[in-house]
Amino acid sequence: MNKVIHVIGNGPKGAPLFNKEERKGLKIGCNILPFAIPNIYGTVIADFKMMKAITEGSVTVPGDWILGFRPKIWTEKTPGFLMKFGHQIKEFYLNKPDYAETYTDFNCGHMAVHYSAHKLKGTEIHLYGFDSLFEFDIRSTTDFVLQSDRGAGNTHKLSEKWRHIFNEMFNEFTDTKFVLHHNHGDLKINKSNNIEIIIGK
Repeated sequence: MNKVIHVIGNGPKGAPLFNKEERKGLKIGCNILPFAIPNIYGTVIADFKMMKAITEGSVTVPGDWILGFRPKIWTEKTPGFLMKFGHQIKEFYLNKPDYAETYTDFNCGHMAVHYSAHKLKGTEIHLYGFDSLFEFDIRSTTDFVLQSDRGAGNTHKLSEKWRHIFNEMFNEFTDTKFVLHHNHGDLKINKSNNIEIIIGK
């Protein structure tokens, strides 16, 4: 049975393509979404920075959350967090594949896609806003709220690590079809047989 999942990332070029037509299937978000998504299954959060901002009240993430390893540590060490936000936690997803050396390398987008393939057993997973797979650009719509180092050196280092993890992930789930949505087709990783690219404008 075909199970379609849409993962909406934070890349400013690819994410808006989600809204170009009606998307049937489960919707999974990453961090702070650039637009509201009705009936979203959950939002994935993977790092301390987001958890700190939520705790301080400088950002609001509506709906249910799927939290990773570092957010789990945050909930255990931050008094009152579970009392205030526990009703939004759908589950913790602590699975980190061996090809990601650290949880720091395994970013929110990685976690959302891996969760969709491994835990939710998606057979067709659509990715929007994963711009670093196509560009030498790791800017995120989340940067408008939470500052990150997007200098040239860090961009090169992170994009190489991030692409390697996605390359391995696509190879891990060979029976899953990954549909990548972007505004051009110049993919910066190997295009394995289970990858399809849809070019949108």
